Amino acid sequence: MNTSIIQSEIVYRTARSSGSGGQHVNKVETKVELLFNIAASDGLSESEKYWLKKNLSNRINKEGMLRLSVQEKRSQHRNKEIAQKRFMSLLKAGVKIPKKRKIKPIKADREQRMKAKRRRSEKKAWRKKMDY
Repeated sequence: MNTSIIQSEIVYRTARSSGSGGQHVNKVETKVELLFNIAASDGLSESEKYWLKKNLSNRINKEGMLRLSVQEKRSQHRNKEIAQKRFMSLLKAGVKIPKKRKIKPIKADREQRMKAKRRRSEKKAWRKKMDY
């Protein structure tokens, strides 16, 4: 993952933010929307693109754009910084390959399960009608 190339591929859009701020909200575009095209990125390898698409599928739209929106602060500059930090942490988390689960049954567990099965079958056998 080449972060300098990725930083240059990011597209920012601004919009008027909702929430507190009075008249300030109505005249200043403080909301920052970060857009990143994963498929067209030169800063990512093919395997990284695959894992990002798989792990971040709920954040990627139909065009393949990863979208992040920030409107926490009243300053566009601060919102842009927050968006960049979240984006980089999101990329790092999305690229991680999940570990395969290694499960091997313990001998004691197997024996306990077999004892329980035997007990259950004996209990049901006692319910049957007896022939005298």
